[in-house]
Amino acid sequence: MSDKERIAAQGKDDSDFITLEFDDGVEVQCEIMGVFDFEGKEYIALIPDDGSDDVFIYGYREVGDDEFELVDILDDNEFDRVVAEFDKIVAEEV
Repeated sequence: MSDKERIAAQGKDDSDFITLEFDDGVEVQCEIMGVFDFEGKEYIALIPDDGSDDVFIYGYREVGDDEFELVDILDDNEFDRVVAEFDKIVAEEV
């Protein structure tokens, strides 16, 4: 997925869903699990509606009223730290 992907927000059963469109044209509908702060940046966790146990994590940037961008986390070290923080948040909620 490139830095700026097209996303479409949709309301559904009190949950927020977005549709990700990848560079190859494949679309995946995802539920927004939540946005969280870590080390001064915002990140978003998405659950794909494909029956898997996967969670997609991206950088999150608001660009206007009800509009935002997903940003790829290109640095492996940053990604590992963000995933560890996400796992910690999820464990605290259980």
